[in-house]
This record gives sequence, C-alpha cells and structure tokens, in this order.
Amino acid sequence: MNSAFILSLLKGLWGTIVLSLLTFLFGGLIGFVIALARISPIAAVSRAAAAYIEITQGLPLLVLMGLCFYGPSIFGYDSFSPLAAATFALTLYASAYLGEIWRGCIQAVAKPQWEAAECLGFTRWQRMRAVILPQALRIAIPPTVGFMVQIVKNTSIASLVVGYAELSYNAKIINNATFQPFLYFGIAALMYFAICYPLSVQSRALERKLNVGHR
Repeated sequence: MNSAFILSLLKGLWGTIVLSLLTFLFGGLIGFVIALARISPIAAVSRAAAAYIEITQGLPLLVLMGLCFYGPSIFGYDSFSPLAAATFALTLYASAYLGEIWRGCIQAVAKPQWEAAECLGFTRWQRMRAVILPQALRIAIPPTVGFMVQIVKNTSIASLVVGYAELSYNAKIINNATFQPFLYFGIAALMYFAICYPLSVQSRALERKLNVGHR
C-alpha cells in the first residue's frame, strides 16, 4: 500500500470535511432565515419561502451543482472555483431542507406556549427568542445532526460535476492509477464511516435523551 496514495486519501478526507462544514455553516444560516420566513404572518413572505423550498428540493443536487458551476459563464462571467461552486450548490440544498426541518420544529412547540408568551405582552421577536426557539432547539437537534450525515455523503457529488478534490474524487484518481478499486474505495468507505457513524449514533442518543420521539 503506497503511503502517497494514503496521504492523497487523507487530503481528500480533509476536503470533504471542509466542504461539509462550509455547507452546514452557510446552509444553516440561510435555513434559519427560511424557517422564520415560512412561519411569517406576512403571506407573501411565507409563500416566497415555500416556493424556494419546493423549487430547490425539486432539483436533483447533481443538476444544482451543474447550474452553480456553469451558470455564471452563460452571463459572461468566469465560473466559480470548484470549492465555491460546490459550497454554493450544497448551501442551497441544505438551506431548503434545514429550513423545512426547523420550521416543523418551531411549529411543534405546544400552542399554549405561544399563547402564554402572547399573554405576557411579548412582541413576536421576544416570543421567538425567549420562549419558542429554546424549546424548538431541543426538538431540532436530533434531525439536524442526522441531516449532517446526509451533507457529508452528498459532498461526493461535487467530484462528478465540478471536479472538487474530495474523498471519493481522490479515491477514483488513485483507482485509475492502480486498478485496485476494492482496496482504495474500501479505505475511502471506512473514512466516510468514521465521520458518519458517530454522527448517526449521536443523533439517536440525542433523540432518546430529549425524548423527542414521544412528544
């Protein structure tokens, strides 16, 4: 087993981690805004957020990445770098799903909690900040951690469209040079497992701890 190939896989693993963290950071920020927009009392805002979610979720991630990578050239601009294009596409993807997940978690807070906060004379933002969001956070943690696993695995699509050098891309390059697919794709699979399995276990543990399944 060539040490240079293992080093290449580790670099690919680092690329996967970087892309996953960027996706969760930006996707989470936009997703939070989308979740709040979905429950907005202003009908136009709520409908616009719902349309964004439906359109984004209706597009395959592969197509979304192609649009983000090649789209700027249609308007005469330089294409994004592979990392920027992959981050942009995955951010759109993650924000749509996280926005809908978190919208459901916010609305899952018991209605008397909303009414009690309103009776106390809180403004809408005060109700959200002091009463609703802390309770919604408890409900949101398990599905959010579970979705992080999907983000990590979906980073592999970046290599198919934009050529971003993440873990599966580097494993493919090494296989083309060595013709040992079982060995190097197997090592890549173990690396993915090393990231995703602890997240899955943590998600199930949090769900049991917070008793979300019985709320």
